[in-house]
Amino acid sequence: MDMQLPLDQINQRAWTTRDAFREFTREKVWTDAGEQAAFTRIARECHGQPLLDIGIGAGRTVPMMMQMSSDYTGIDYTAALLEQSRTRFPGVDLRHMDARDMAALPSDHYALTAFSWNGIDCVDYEDRVRILREMHRVTRPGGLVLFSTHNRGGPGFDESPRQLLPRFSVNPLRYGWRVLRAARLLPLGIWNYRRNARLHRDYEGYSIRTAAAHYFGIVIVYTTLPEQRRQLEALGFEVEAVYGSCEGDLIGPEQQTSDAWWLHFIARKAA
Repeated sequence: MDMQLPLDQINQRAWTTRDAFREFTREKVWTDAGEQAAFTRIARECHGQPLLDIGIGAGRTVPMMMQMSSDYTGIDYTAALLEQSRTRFPGVDLRHMDARDMAALPSDHYALTAFSWNGIDCVDYEDRVRILREMHRVTRPGGLVLFSTHNRGGPGFDESPRQLLPRFSVNPLRYGWRVLRAARLLPLGIWNYRRNARLHRDYEGYSIRTAAAHYFGIVIVYTTLPEQRRQLEALGFEVEAVYGSCEGDLIGPEQQTSDAWWLHFIARKAA
């Protein structure tokens, strides 16, 4: 990469906004059908086994992971969000830790190491590799990793503030509310987009773009199916399954493109 992009600092600021707290504390089980399909696939194998949950935020994944096993550790590097989780789940092993350096955790230990809600996309590409190496290190031989990542071929790539414009409705009250909401949010979205667009980059197999979430307040990595498979295999994983976010469809190993918003990868560390 030709420069060190400050994605980390930009995105951590976004996680502590009022909008982010509202989203992270919603009573929501699955992000999408693909996540549900991926967890269903691995649940029996990981039942009762040691689990590591990366990027827990305000704790959405804690209950569904602990349904699989009480031998559970959750980590997050945003202290304000971690405190939300600790308040909601007292007594659970929740730690303030950065996924790029999990030296405090044992090697070859966890049957499942998971990083949900596209959290791995929120650091630059070199740090993404560091995270996957750390996930490989802490996962036991033959164990699984599960994570989701934004799809460069999906509809979320190259979003712009135009989508904050109000959608027409024949109901005048509904349309009026949408206009008022757009008048409030569009200036923030445009300001965030213009500030972050200077970081946009395109590379072989992946790109960096401002995403619409949190009113274009975050900058993330979008990758392709072939590039993510290649990266995992280069790090010593075998890709077992990929699910699309929209319908939870299983994406075949030879498939080169997908129109899913993001992709859920299940990979196994070589035994």
